[in-house]
Amino acid sequence: MMYKKRLLPITILLGGIVMSSCVSNKKYVALETQHRDLAELYQKGQMDLTESRAKIKSLEDQLEYERKNNASLREAYAKLQSTLDNSIAQNSQGNVNISKLVDEINASNKYIQHLVNTKNKSDSLNMVLTNNLTRSLSREELKDVDVQVLKGVVYISLSDNMLYKSGSYEVSDKAGETLSKIAKIIQDYRDYDVLIEGNTDTDPISKPNIRNNWDLSTLRASSVVQALQTMYGVDPKRLTAGGRGEYNPIADNTTANGKARNRRTQIIITPKLDQFMELIDKAPETEAPSI
Repeated sequence: MMYKKRLLPITILLGGIVMSSCVSNKKYVALETQHRDLAELYQKGQMDLTESRAKIKSLEDQLEYERKNNASLREAYAKLQSTLDNSIAQNSQGNVNISKLVDEINASNKYIQHLVNTKNKSDSLNMVLTNNLTRSLSREELKDVDVQVLKGVVYISLSDNMLYKSGSYEVSDKAGETLSKIAKIIQDYRDYDVLIEGNTDTDPISKPNIRNNWDLSTLRASSVVQALQTMYGVDPKRLTAGGRGEYNPIADNTTANGKARNRRTQIIITPKLDQFMELIDKAPETEAPSI
């Protein structure tokens, strides 16, 4: 019994030591966790600090740039102000110059309008005259006949395929009907001179009785002149035959189509200025082409 009483205090003491040991271990774990959290917060704080310093440096650089830019703007403003001051100082003389310039512009505008009106009137007259000259030609004939009026001069261009026999300067039979209509136009305006002008492409001619394209173009023009005189009664005093060879092209001689356009004979009717104005009120007495 006595022995049991002695063991009781020892047991209590051991229990207290064990309990004390458990409490200390829990505090250590808690402190360790707290330390780790603080370390993470410190690390994050260091990263935030570094980022903030970088932003501050960027802002400082931007501020310095804006200061320099502001200085440049101030300098430019000063120059503009100086220019404005000079302009204001010269304003009195400038007003006189501006008034004079306005008068000159108004005068120029009137002259330009006059030119525009004149050109429009000329274009209208040329159109009327062209219509009058082509009204007797059929659509088939118009494929080989081109009529233009430029500055009061009438140009009737005829293709060589329609006018001449192949490789020749003699007028073909199929050209007769078209030439008769053109002769009627020439006869209706009997006071005007008529130039028949032959043109060729660049291909050399290989005929024993024709030396070159000068000969060919002139012979073709002469054939048309003689046809107008002998077959259609045009006064020979009004007619002139001329050849320009290959030296008056209207298209590229490197293509077949261009050469075909260059092989042509032009009938050029040259009225005087007052006669040209009369053409507007006068048309050949021919029937309109059938459609």
